[in-house]
Amino acid sequence: MREEPPVLLRGVSYAYGEGALRRPVLRAVDLTVGPGEIVLLTGPSGSGKTTLLTLIGALRAMQEGSAVVLGQELNGAGEARRMALRRRIGFIFQHHNLLGFLTARQNVAMALELDPALDERARLGRAGAMLEAVGLGGHADHVPAQLSGGQRQRVAVARALAGSPGLVLADEPTAALDRASGGEVVRLLRDLARSRGVPILMVTHDPRILDIADRIVAMEDGRIVEAPAGAAAD
Repeated sequence: MREEPPVLLRGVSYAYGEGALRRPVLRAVDLTVGPGEIVLLTGPSGSGKTTLLTLIGALRAMQEGSAVVLGQELNGAGEARRMALRRRIGFIFQHHNLLGFLTARQNVAMALELDPALDERARLGRAGAMLEAVGLGGHADHVPAQLSGGQRQRVAVARALAGSPGLVLADEPTAALDRASGGEVVRLLRDLARSRGVPILMVTHDPRILDIADRIVAMEDGRIVEAPAGAAAD
């Protein structure tokens, strides 16, 4: 039996505003992300990339078309169903969104708080193991202010993967990093996700990281304009 793709979009359209102020930002988008695939969404600002990512991540309600994410149809899904889906997705943002008053270990452990099978000790233990996996075992008890930008984004990667998500969505994760740190973070994300078979859909303007992709999908004016096959990153 053929495995269902983690992301399957058909005819997805979205607009902001109403009436004379209505502004379409997505126009009949079709997109598939396969199991374990790394897909980069590229294109100019305003092309609809981030809006598409937020729809796939169940962060906003659908308007038109079909979006089946991890087996869940999002068109018509209420907030409760979308919240349940969000718990199965790992999110990484340009600004790491770490809580400054918590240690790196505590920030990662927060991603596990909704797992009833884990008590606090187990959550902190798993968080520590994830920080080891991203090379920050010696920084687990540091707060974000004591970490470099690249280290903070590594913590965000650990947090996104700690709950064993079925999908990782990343929005400009290297935008605030220098070349070395940005490349290090995305290679780490790629290697960890591949070892777990987790697909990644990443919005980026950063040409320095295109070589990590299995596929690059370009957007313009709310449409996918090309989807060339990307070289697999070894």
